[in-house]
Amino acid sequence: MSIIFGREICGTLSTAESREWLITNGIGGYAAGTIAGILTRRYHGLLIAALKPPLGRTLMLTKLDETVRYLQHNYPLYANRWLGDIVDPVGYQQIEQFYMEGTIPVWRFACADALLEKRIWMQHGSNTTYIHYSLMRATQPVTLKAKALVNHRDHHSETQANRWHMDIHPASEGVCIEAFPDAARLCLQSNRGEITIAHDWYYGFDLTVERYRGLGDREDHLHAASVEATLTPGESLTIVASIDPNVNLDGKSALEQHQQYEKGLLQQWRSSVHQPSATPAWMQHLVLAADQFIVDRPLPNEENGKTIIAGYPWFGDWGRDTMISLPGLTTSTGRTEIARPILRTFARYVDQGMLPNLFPEAGETPQYNTVDATLWYFEAIRAYYDATQDDDLLRELFPILADIIDWHQRGTRFQIHLDSDGLLYAGAAGTQLTWMDAKVGDWVVTPRIGKPIEVNALWYNALMCLSQFAQRLGKPDSDYHRLAEQTRTGFQRYWNAATGYCFDVLDGPDGNDSTLRPNQIFAVSLPTVPVYDLPLLSSAQQRSVVDVCAQTLLTSYGLRSLSPTDLHYRGHYGGDQLQRDGAYHQGTVWGWLIGPFVQAHYRVYQDAAIAQSFLAPMADHLRAHCVGSLSEIFDGDAPITPRGAFAQAWSVAEVLRVWQLFTPRSQALAW
Repeated sequence: MSIIFGREICGTLSTAESREWLITNGIGGYAAGTIAGILTRRYHGLLIAALKPPLGRTLMLTKLDETVRYLQHNYPLYANRWLGDIVDPVGYQQIEQFYMEGTIPVWRFACADALLEKRIWMQHGSNTTYIHYSLMRATQPVTLKAKALVNHRDHHSETQANRWHMDIHPASEGVCIEAFPDAARLCLQSNRGEITIAHDWYYGFDLTVERYRGLGDREDHLHAASVEATLTPGESLTIVASIDPNVNLDGKSALEQHQQYEKGLLQQWRSSVHQPSATPAWMQHLVLAADQFIVDRPLPNEENGKTIIAGYPWFGDWGRDTMISLPGLTTSTGRTEIARPILRTFARYVDQGMLPNLFPEAGETPQYNTVDATLWYFEAIRAYYDATQDDDLLRELFPILADIIDWHQRGTRFQIHLDSDGLLYAGAAGTQLTWMDAKVGDWVVTPRIGKPIEVNALWYNALMCLSQFAQRLGKPDSDYHRLAEQTRTGFQRYWNAATGYCFDVLDGPDGNDSTLRPNQIFAVSLPTVPVYDLPLLSSAQQRSVVDVCAQTLLTSYGLRSLSPTDLHYRGHYGGDQLQRDGAYHQGTVWGWLIGPFVQAHYRVYQDAAIAQSFLAPMADHLRAHCVGSLSEIFDGDAPITPRGAFAQAWSVAEVLRVWQLFTPRSQALAW
């Protein structure tokens, strides 16, 4: 499926600025913007470099404001919104077509009979962005002038100039900008034309999405230099922004290298799919999107360490998101060689039987405020092992996994411990340990202290995984079977006969929580180890859980986090942090939950066509928010508008994973 927009989208500001694009470099850096070229977020820019890969992300090149001089007429190709909601100029009106070439955004600007094509991509493994222009047709030469607007700030911040003076000096084939002493230098270079130095602050860019999010909505950027070149049909201009002054300025060869990389990703995926011809074309976009989240995390004695960025534009690498996303991003795309170093990377950080939830952007001490990330680790290893039969890695990780189980039995941080009923208890005042983890100051929106249902479904699955691993390695597994049976027996406590579905949390401070939430779907989708005769719920209970989720929580793009009939339901996500986090898990739709729902639906009804049909709307969503990727969350109320991070790892991963489950080979393994 090609993603192509014509003037019906590009020429209307409301639609052109609501669709965004994303490119990445595999080390945590990225670039992002809108089709219209208008900045709406503080996270928009052409080079947001990862100065401490995969973090330390710093806005360096904000944008290029281009103007074409043709037949004695000036055509602005750019657009800016200024304070007061003033849009000037309106260069988006020159966009005849926008399309995605793999992950590369491509614009075609029509200026009279001239047609100029623009591409943007990043060099893999380098904080380097290419902006490439090609003159497709014209009857006279075209002069292209691009003003480079720069900055130097953390990507979460905003800049007010306040007479900030940057050092701008000539360099080979361009200029270098040093924002302050000892700052990483931005080098702007071009393969042709003339580069002139400037130092003019542009004040008052109006960031509408940041205002919607209740954050600072004004920013200033520095016009540091201009590039000007005259082109005839068939000629091109390449502008390169990088922290490395020694880059390849040949745009054609750099583009070919990038295209070959993406062709390799697609070929690797096709080689792993049982019937690639039967797979819909839109899945190719997800395969390429999956790669955008996989980044390097070098470690001592592990130069090839890998991790997963949870989402763009603002997330780092989170333990929970990594483990949930790993099977879909790697094994489902035929890239099991990527999963191995990620699993080994996180093994280094297991402490007191817990996986870290967050590697902070500032500092090197991980945070361990999660109960479920560690249990998702078992499932990620199981999925990897089923795809590879890698006994060496299994042997290496087994002692760590066994130690995790031991720690959970005897107790670890945040009162996480195995109770006498065979169920895990977790939680302490002021903490947020499950995936429903919104917290504002000291307010934990959904604390879920006690025995959350998905945590115990994951605990049971972890025990069954470890039992399977022990058998494979010739180790005793009876203790894990015994613990699993205790959990299975105790799990019946979750069934709420009065409502016909499961309690969300048992033994909380206020007793059992009967709130209708989607977490119970994991009691059906898990375990993933072949234990057909040992389910957590009876067949009738499983069907009832799937039906209530389908009839009450299901939307086109995932499951609501709370029933619309609940008094605390919030159908709209927006406002300041207090308002947004207050709605985050109180009705907001989560895209990643479509995966376990589809898996559970198929397990109950055994109808592949119907199960797959729940994924179809995601194909349309590829054209709606971040073009070619899937959003983190959506409003619970119609029209189910996308919100949150515009590209989310586990949303992409879960659609890839469950689609792969419907191949004949995968069904034999997973169902």
